Amino acid sequence: METIVKIKLFSAVSAAALAALAAPAPAQHAGHGTHAPAKPAAKKPAVKKKPAVKKAPAKKVPAKRASAKTAPAKKAPVKKAPAKKAAAPEPPQPQPAPDHSQMDHSTMDHGSMPVPPEPSPSSPVDHSQMDHGAMDHGATASAGHGDHAAMLGALGPYPMTREASGTAWQPDASEHMGLMTGRGEWSFMAHGAVNLVYDRQSGRRGDDMAFISGMVMGMARRPLGNGTLQFRAALSPDPLMGKRGYPLLLASGETANGVDRLIDRQHPHDFFMELSASASQNIGPRSSVFLYAALPGEPAFGPPAFMHREAILDSPEAPITHHWLDSTHISFGVLTGGLVLDRIKVEVSRFNGREPDEHRWNIETGPLDSTAARLSWNPTAELSLQGSWGRFIEPEQLEPGVDQTRWSASALYAREIAPGWKLAGTLAWGRKSIKDHHGDSLNDDAFALEASLKHGPWTVFGRGEMTENRELIELDGEEHGPAFRVGKMSFGAVRDFRVADHLSLGVGGLLAVNFVPEELASLYGSDNPSGAMAFVRLKVD
Repeated sequence: METIVKIKLFSAVSAAALAALAAPAPAQHAGHGTHAPAKPAAKKPAVKKKPAVKKAPAKKVPAKRASAKTAPAKKAPVKKAPAKKAAAPEPPQPQPAPDHSQMDHSTMDHGSMPVPPEPSPSSPVDHSQMDHGAMDHGATASAGHGDHAAMLGALGPYPMTREASGTAWQPDASEHMGLMTGRGEWSFMAHGAVNLVYDRQSGRRGDDMAFISGMVMGMARRPLGNGTLQFRAALSPDPLMGKRGYPLLLASGETANGVDRLIDRQHPHDFFMELSASASQNIGPRSSVFLYAALPGEPAFGPPAFMHREAILDSPEAPITHHWLDSTHISFGVLTGGLVLDRIKVEVSRFNGREPDEHRWNIETGPLDSTAARLSWNPTAELSLQGSWGRFIEPEQLEPGVDQTRWSASALYAREIAPGWKLAGTLAWGRKSIKDHHGDSLNDDAFALEASLKHGPWTVFGRGEMTENRELIELDGEEHGPAFRVGKMSFGAVRDFRVADHLSLGVGGLLAVNFVPEELASLYGSDNPSGAMAFVRLKVD
């Protein structure tokens, strides 16, 4: 508060000085150019100066004579200027002006606003970049929405909006919703959404179902040295839908009973989606080192998880590319170390690469025997790029002894294209490479293109996907069937209604068209089986 008072007083004096500049030139220079005693000015609140500048009250001078010939009182510390330099004609009744002889001009910038105070060493996140003197951490408790773009990230000195799931990056211009508050050195944030969905998938492999899905996340952080300590937790209501998940044509992966694969269904996520801690230390104005540990959490592989990608987070439907791109976002055991150099991040993870089992309410453990590495680059505020590699040890529960090598590359985009119009997009590729028990190398690719456009309470979104999937049919005595190239396109919209200050109710729906090869058409009932979802969403923002 003391800093704020100083700034306000400084602004008042600056305003008075600017008013004085409008007075006749002789009146300005009579007192400012010679530092001789001038006609007494109106009394103003005293302005505190740096310790090196000692102030002394100026002696009042009779109003009739205010020239350099009028000598100051003996005790006045103001130096007397040479008389011949102050021999200018006396102006007629000049406007009162501040006593410039008492001001430290060496510390003033007449052409700019007041310089922010030096940052506090104990201020949160990047203490060399933020104006903590102007922040009232106690007041944020009632603020609700924080200025996320003004806050810095937990893993380095960059905008908080760059951080997505795990340690993944997204564009700096991404939307970052949530309630924020603070207590002392701690800051807290919470956000989430819960969907009530009615799902109808057509064709011979289709099904109907109503289910609940979503995610609720909380975060707590505080300063740690010259970096940040952060704790994060994410929970999901997905286990309430049952072990078999929900109908979703062309989706596959994991199991509901430990014996059979889930085919044409999306598995539920575990109740504990993330329980993590991270610590960072700044090693330069725009660089840092960090450590991230989680049980469960997300290793350094792929783009952010689909429910965190701005381009498609409003859709209640999981992508069929999930197990190529981002299924590792729930890994039960992760340790990641990384280096941030301005807009570039390099990180390496050791983690438990096994997919979660069919028990969705517990926390699992396993050896950290898988490895992943990722290079991320945000060349502009609107674009985020990543390339990653991973070696997964026995990731599939139903394929013991079979390891995978995965590759991924993605580009995420976010930009306000017009006032009130926000565009976001994702382009991603993933590859799974395995060697079966016969020694054959199998390489399967997947691609995803996502986009959304927001304006006011409306959001429209869409996704196009293609996968090479070996799990769509079961073959007796064979672990892997042939790779079928399948695709999907979905389009939807949601309209939010504000029901409270930080709570909105959304109503939306989507339509999907699937593309299957001729070999599978008889199993699905057509070449283009369809799907549809209607949903109601409750969102905390």
